[in-house]
Amino acid sequence: MTKALRAACLVVILALCVPVKAGATSRIKDLTNIEGVRQNQLIGYGLVVGLNGTGDTLNNIPFTKQSLTAMLERLGVNIRGQTIRTGNVAAVMVTANLPAFGTQGTRIDVTVSAMGDSKSLQGGTLLVTPLLAADGNVYAVAQGSLAIGGFQAEGEAAKITRGVPTVGRIANGALIEREIDFTLNRLGQMRMALRNPDFTTAKRIAAAARKGQSIEDIVAAEALSESEIRLHLRMTANEIRLKDGGPNGAVLG
Repeated sequence: MTKALRAACLVVILALCVPVKAGATSRIKDLTNIEGVRQNQLIGYGLVVGLNGTGDTLNNIPFTKQSLTAMLERLGVNIRGQTIRTGNVAAVMVTANLPAFGTQGTRIDVTVSAMGDSKSLQGGTLLVTPLLAADGNVYAVAQGSLAIGGFQAEGEAAKITRGVPTVGRIANGALIEREIDFTLNRLGQMRMALRNPDFTTAKRIAAAARKGQSIEDIVAAEALSESEIRLHLRMTANEIRLKDGGPNGAVLG
């Protein structure tokens, strides 16, 4: 082996033996959730029409009959006291998640689930259904054709069911009509919750927030517990006036 080759091998060995400093970093937003920034559950009651004889049995499910009668009366059709025989209508519960900072006009997905003895919601259309939150206010309105992940078929000798044909989904089936009033720029302080509580991580996040040169609005940061960090925010004179009261001292609604 020549001297040049030996020298080259020695350089490679020394390079492999030199310790390399680990530079892995994590973003704070990947480790924490901001308090108050979350989804809100919505729920509503409605009717699905257009079913091919697989809807509720009106004689057995009184709330479906009552809902159908009330809906037709609102549309100017009076059938109260008359016998209704149809298998194309089903009473359903409609659920959805209202995303954080969802704005008016944004569409969200909804899930539709049968309440009565409907056999399948395949081919059905959900009629206009208001979706309410826990405070009783309407935040979205749902309507549209259902897509289901199951099916049911039967003949003279056998019947087969795959999946759950009584639960369907409408992609972008609801329209947000009301926004949740939440503005970060009017908060004097903000709290963050660790997704995996750890006191060391909480202290490191607080320290990183305190010395972060790019976060000019943070005045102070402290770890309250192994799962919670509190940030004190700098507010401008205009923001303080809007938070505490209007120009004449009246508190803004």
